[in-house]
Amino acid sequence: MSTPGAALLDRPSVSGGGRGLAMQVILAVVSGGYAVGAALNWGSEEVAEIMGDFGLSAAGLLAAVSCYTYARTIDSRERPAWLLFAFSSLMGACGNAVWGWYEVILGQDVPKPSLADFAFLCFAPPAIVGLLVLAKRPVTRAGWVCLGLDSWLIGGSLLTLSWSLALAHAARTAQSGAPGSVPRAALSLAYPLLDIALVSMVLVLHFRRSETNRSAVNTAIAALALTVLSDALFTSPLLSAEYQSGQLLDAGWFAGSLLLAYAPWGARRIHQSQIPPAGHPRRDRQHSRPITGSLPALTPYLAAAVCTLGILYNVVDGRKVDRMVVFTGCTVVLALVIRQGIMLLDNIALTQELAQKENHFRSLVQGSSDVIMIAAPTGTLRYVSPAAAGVYGREAEELVGTELATLIHPDDLGRVVHEVRRFLAAPPTEEPTTRIECRFKSGGGEWLNVESTVNRHQGGLILNSRDVTERVRLQAQLQHSAEHDPLTDLPNRALFTRRVRQALTGRRAGDHSTAVLFIDLDGFKAVNDTIGHQAGDELLIEAARRLQDSVRAGDTAARLGGDEFAALILGDASRDRSAREYQVREIADRLRARLSQPYRIGGSEVRVAASIGVAFADPGITPSDLMRNADLAMYRAKAGGKDRVETYAPQMQAEVVRKAELAGRLRTALHEGEFALLHQPVVSLSTGEIAAVAAQARWRSAQGILFTPAEFLRVAEYSEGAAGGGAAAGAGPDASRTAELGRWLLEEAVEQAADRHRAGHDVPVAVRMTAQRLLDSAMPLGTVEALLTRHGLPSGALVLELAVSDPRVPFDDLERRLAALHRLGVGISLDGFGSGYAAISALRRLPVDMLKLDRGLVEGVVESARLHKITAGLLRIANDLGMRSVADGVDLPEQVAALRAMGCTHGQGMAFSGPLDEYRLRRALVRGTFPVPGGAVQPALAGGSSGGSMVIRRGSHNETPVPPT
Repeated sequence: MSTPGAALLDRPSVSGGGRGLAMQVILAVVSGGYAVGAALNWGSEEVAEIMGDFGLSAAGLLAAVSCYTYARTIDSRERPAWLLFAFSSLMGACGNAVWGWYEVILGQDVPKPSLADFAFLCFAPPAIVGLLVLAKRPVTRAGWVCLGLDSWLIGGSLLTLSWSLALAHAARTAQSGAPGSVPRAALSLAYPLLDIALVSMVLVLHFRRSETNRSAVNTAIAALALTVLSDALFTSPLLSAEYQSGQLLDAGWFAGSLLLAYAPWGARRIHQSQIPPAGHPRRDRQHSRPITGSLPALTPYLAAAVCTLGILYNVVDGRKVDRMVVFTGCTVVLALVIRQGIMLLDNIALTQELAQKENHFRSLVQGSSDVIMIAAPTGTLRYVSPAAAGVYGREAEELVGTELATLIHPDDLGRVVHEVRRFLAAPPTEEPTTRIECRFKSGGGEWLNVESTVNRHQGGLILNSRDVTERVRLQAQLQHSAEHDPLTDLPNRALFTRRVRQALTGRRAGDHSTAVLFIDLDGFKAVNDTIGHQAGDELLIEAARRLQDSVRAGDTAARLGGDEFAALILGDASRDRSAREYQVREIADRLRARLSQPYRIGGSEVRVAASIGVAFADPGITPSDLMRNADLAMYRAKAGGKDRVETYAPQMQAEVVRKAELAGRLRTALHEGEFALLHQPVVSLSTGEIAAVAAQARWRSAQGILFTPAEFLRVAEYSEGAAGGGAAAGAGPDASRTAELGRWLLEEAVEQAADRHRAGHDVPVAVRMTAQRLLDSAMPLGTVEALLTRHGLPSGALVLELAVSDPRVPFDDLERRLAALHRLGVGISLDGFGSGYAAISALRRLPVDMLKLDRGLVEGVVESARLHKITAGLLRIANDLGMRSVADGVDLPEQVAALRAMGCTHGQGMAFSGPLDEYRLRRALVRGTFPVPGGAVQPALAGGSSGGSMVIRRGSHNETPVPPT
């Protein structure tokens, strides 16, 4: 807390203390003014009598009203006491009022006895009972007996002394038998006896008062003591005969009444001013001096001494010892003996209990596995428990007398000393204990991690210590495991990110030559799939070792997950950015070459390549942005042909943003109805008849842009890669969008084909589908069958153009699935024949009806003799197997002639027609055939208007106008 904040919180306390001080000053001024007036006899006898009688009555009435009002405001066990104090003050006020009635109003002497005497006699008993209520009540019978004995010890001793000094004379006057002497003597004895009882209770209860509202109780006791002192002076033979109202003695009664009136209110304000505000630390209460605690023990002896003085007074004066003095003295001595006997028994019980507790705690200390040490204020060990031999390997006797500082590790000593000083300076009520963890020297010379709970002890310290070396070691292991890759022991992504943040925000914050490298092993998945995951793990371990050996000592190499690694290359404060970029590029190239060298795994040689992306720490860049830039550069390296190094450029991020926006629009295109289904005729090259129609999707975005399948499928593939972070397709929400697009294409194609069949156009529809999608768990096994049944599409009306481009496709599952569909009459066409990895395996194992030549072969079949021979060979294979063949992308008449000469049975492309909407497709189906060009002949329908011709464009995936439907 700041100093101004602490001062602000202290203001209410200062204000409350100021008000209490003002009330005390007013009280002192009023009491002092009364005393001065009484000393000067008030200027006249009439004023003196008024102030001596009605002034005291008003002060007593003020005290009664104050105590009564305060009792009404509290709700505790103190209320009866303050009500009794109010009644006692009221009796005193009534007595003074009666006294004034006689002296001031009637102008005559007060008779003895009178109603005033009755009121004065009723002053002491309620006050005594009130003090008993405020006292701390004993909890045992012996405590109550001791309370009575202490009261009698004080009261009896005072009675002995007062009897010897004055009360014996009053008693002898009563025995003389003079008229009216007995009542006067009785009153003369009643006043001092009640005062003695009140004084006894005041003295006894002074040491037994409760902690509740202690200031108010002390003030009330002081007021009653002042009143009793004035009563004692009044009853003394020296003053009683000469007393007149308004004399200086009345100032004592007046001040006692005002003090009692002030007690509950002024003292409470002082108490509240000492309570700190909420959230402010409480100041320690000052410990009472030792003499305060010893006064109750000295009280019996002081009482016996006072009693002895009373007896000696009679002996020294030469008078005969009074029987009352002897009897009272004997009872005081008897009470003292009984009191000492009770104290002796209590001391014996306490000694036995203390011995039991000492044995109990000694057993606990000696049997505890923790080491308990007591250090003197000088830091010297005064006691060490026997557990030190088992924990520290050193005997307790050997450690006693040793400086604690010599046992603590020098690197930890400064921190320990600072914490101990701070702890000792803190208030004990706020911080009773503290914890210190340091290294402690054992008997064998090694350093043990020790945790100690520290308490204060007579200016020194008590340390309860335990060995936590194993816990510290386990924590270090857990910390290492949380920050390092378990396979390669390189820093993981979390630790690498923290080190990048430190490099950007620490003392190197202004060094923009720091670079981050993201590394991906090309071909690692093939290693896992071909020779197993165990070999893949060994390869990763070796790659991590090569990476660690290739970076500098201050740099960081990390494994981010899978086959992705990273390296943090710290800057060298170079101002020449081009030179620094060249240097980092050399490091990256050297690292790429090192990681691309053959790996010896399980006795065989394995090769993988490395694609590396490099990003530099530009001014103001964040750690996440820097790592993202390196990741983008790495993906650009993979897209650019792999086994290369690519440096991040700002346009990479712009391209990512553009693709992300396009992918986001693609996600909503299906729900917004932005996709349209077109069909491109598949024509017989010999007759020109329409043998089938190939379903194709087009996306017209909300901005009016028409995307071809190649364009929006690239967006879909980007979405899958972005969602999976380089994982396999099918992971993430965007992969589900691609699957949803495939389901929409299949459903729309089947539904429209069924409508055409009902209209009399019995032409099969071909729908392209990947083998992975056909086996995808997200596509239930009965999806195709359910569509055929729901829409009533007859057997042979659906052809699946199967694309098998991944060698990891489980051919057993795919063969079973296609066989089931083939039995239902679904035709199977092998799409992209002549490209990919699995063409021969697919021909050998799958129930294929038709081969669809890849458009890459068709485009160069006329110009390239090599492609001509390859295409002719593939077509001979299809003819030998009795399969039909379809050439995709037949756009030129020359291609039609060449393919027909090679034996190709069907063609699809702009040489016959472009993709058609449903209306134009039905017109083409009504016509039934397309002219087969034998030379440079324009196609009959090329996706343009019904009557016009269209310039032939290479590529059947060019944009096609979609008329409104």
